[in-house]
Amino acid sequence: MREGKSYHGKVLFEAKQWDYLVDQFKQEFCKLYGMTLEPLLNIYLQAGLSALKTPYCYEDDCTKEDPLSQEAFRKLALPLPFSKQHHSKLVCYITKELMDTENPPQVLPNGYVYSTKALEEMAKKNNGTIICPRSGLICSYTELVKAFIS
Repeated sequence: MREGKSYHGKVLFEAKQWDYLVDQFKQEFCKLYGMTLEPLLNIYLQAGLSALKTPYCYEDDCTKEDPLSQEAFRKLALPLPFSKQHHSKLVCYITKELMDTENPPQVLPNGYVYSTKALEEMAKKNNGTIICPRSGLICSYTELVKAFIS
């Protein structure tokens, strides 16, 4: 019986037990303070990259504006699943027309997105001024930023 106890005691003092203890401490610490084992920055970055990741990101003609055109981001996104957005369509709130490469989306300073066609027509009627139909924000056509669909 003594042999059994001394063997069991040896297991408790093995070097790998320290690794187990460290892991157990980290888990309890995170539970106690409501934290995640993986840093939140990693989780948010993975969520963002997963939302942007499409099969087209890995092609040679991927635009430079796409974060996944950079090798570092491609490596980070490699184990992540592809997003489903390559099947989605953007429809302009104003014209109800499809936004694509022929009629690209433009972003207002308040974050709302409308088609280039709709905003160009509005700017022509209002001497270069854009009025957001949803928020009422007034801005210049020059303040718009082109959005890229991947």
